[in-house]
Amino acid sequence: MAKAQETYVIVKEASYLRENGDYVKDIAGLIEHTLLRPEATTAHIEKICREAVEYGFYAVCINPYYVPLAVSILQKTRVKVCTVVGFPLGATTTCVKVTEAREAVAAGAQEIDMVINIGALKSGDFKTVQKDIEAVVKAAEPALTKVIIETALLDEEEKKEACLLALRAGAHFVKTSTGFGPGGATVEDVVLMRKVVGSAMGIKAAGGIRELNTARAMVAAGANRIGTSNGVAIVSKKGG
Repeated sequence: MAKAQETYVIVKEASYLRENGDYVKDIAGLIEHTLLRPEATTAHIEKICREAVEYGFYAVCINPYYVPLAVSILQKTRVKVCTVVGFPLGATTTCVKVTEAREAVAAGAQEIDMVINIGALKSGDFKTVQKDIEAVVKAAEPALTKVIIETALLDEEEKKEACLLALRAGAHFVKTSTGFGPGGATVEDVVLMRKVVGSAMGIKAAGGIRELNTARAMVAAGANRIGTSNGVAIVSKKGG
């Protein structure tokens, strides 16, 4: 867990610069510029990669097919390449998720956002959920692993349990949402997640974050990454 702790501290300290520096610039450094739509084209991926460099975003988050392209564009920049595993339902087998993670890292992905087995969690099969996460964490090394718990589908106790399972499994972050579920990130969920994991993990707020004020609220609640497809509008102050 040392790597997770280090990552959290570095990014969280950057967010505190808002008191004496440019808040929008600091927010940009936390944004994972996201494009996960099934109809995304090569031109779309090239565009978000260029935007990520231009605006100083932390990473791009894209589907696995486009990892090699994004890596080729961003390899001489500071922008990281993040991709998804078991996305968006989390209902594939562990073997499939492991294969996805290994292939993505081999292609150059530096961070993996995996979806938990939501059905297993809601069935109370916590052992299966933890083993699923553990297998992906191991397969993804040395890349960081974020665990998407899809908060809108869980009650409060399930959210707490999902965070604890991700922590015990050695994941580096917990993430609110896929963006494809019935709801996205909320301040209340981020507060709850931070309360559960403390400083041991990072938190990525994702889903429905379209405005600067919303991004600010997520950071204030405890998020240290923002997943959004509206990063340009946010840092251009076109949102509220």
